[in-house]
Amino acid sequence: MFFSCPMSNKWLVDQVDTRYLTHDYLAVAEKYAYRFIQTEILEIEREGKRVITAAGAIHYDYLIVAPGIRYNYEAWFGNDRRMAEATRARFPAAYIPSAEHFHLKNALQSFKGGDLVMTLPPPPQRCPPSPYERACLIASMFKQKKIPGRIYILDHKDGARPIGPGFRSTFEELYKDIITYVPDARIEEVDPFKRRIRTEAGDFDFQHAILMAPHQAGDLAWKAGLVPRPGAGNPSGGWADVDPLFLHDRTDKEVFVIGDAVGFVSPQFGFYPKAGHVANRHARIVAYYISEREAGREPDYRLPDNLCFMMVNIAPQEGISVQFDYKVNAQGIIEQTQIDYNERTAATISQDFGWAQTIYEDMFS
Repeated sequence: MFFSCPMSNKWLVDQVDTRYLTHDYLAVAEKYAYRFIQTEILEIEREGKRVITAAGAIHYDYLIVAPGIRYNYEAWFGNDRRMAEATRARFPAAYIPSAEHFHLKNALQSFKGGDLVMTLPPPPQRCPPSPYERACLIASMFKQKKIPGRIYILDHKDGARPIGPGFRSTFEELYKDIITYVPDARIEEVDPFKRRIRTEAGDFDFQHAILMAPHQAGDLAWKAGLVPRPGAGNPSGGWADVDPLFLHDRTDKEVFVIGDAVGFVSPQFGFYPKAGHVANRHARIVAYYISEREAGREPDYRLPDNLCFMMVNIAPQEGISVQFDYKVNAQGIIEQTQIDYNERTAATISQDFGWAQTIYEDMFS
């Protein structure tokens, strides 16, 4: 089963149901006659071009690795697994589907009031504007249900972004008595047992929390040897080191990385947004590269684009959005153009659901 992280913030506050987010891998595999294997990957032998799984070894000519993210709890707790496991079990970030989402939804549905604290990971992170959307939707639910709760957003950055003006006006105009936005709140200590967080911007106690540790490339990227070791002098630190234009490992043109795990691609903006739209475009691009090479042609590079729609109010439904476009300049550097749509509109919500339907149909129809 595929559980969609995009649109899941709306699911947390009952704006979509579970069926809307879940899709069947097996049905589409049968329709298009490819083999879908659900199993644990034990090892990737790149020299022998084999993936060792619990179901046996699989040889490959090309390998596409799409591992998503993992939480770097070590940045908070070092080797203290007890603290890390308690944090994930009690106050999950809900940025890796799907059990964390169900835990968080149950916690929100039973929340009676008090302080709810959200820690935002430092960039780069999965879907950068979505924590602000989540805070807005929870605040909107609090208003609807008259829950006496207060939300504290602890942000490593000096201001909300992307769509900064849109989120700031939403905080001030709709949720002034509910949301407190705290910039420059870099984490110094997290205690899931005492329910306390110490940051450079102050200390915070909480009744409940959404604790987002720093993000890194998913475990599979590390298992495949695609993430440079610390101190290797590579700006991708914690993420897969790929060719910026062709998305293959810098030392192995038969191994590609797509989606959130992709590392540094440009000195202008650093990393592609780690968003579902970008992952979908990466998949299309790499499929094109492989098909061209199999046909005996060297492919021309292709670049993704990105769209993010954020619902910020439930009644009425209103949203804001951001668009990213990319091009390669004369020096061969990828440049990013960002356009924020800061005005809250109902039309943005229609565009959001239209976008999701298109992506789901592309993947599963």
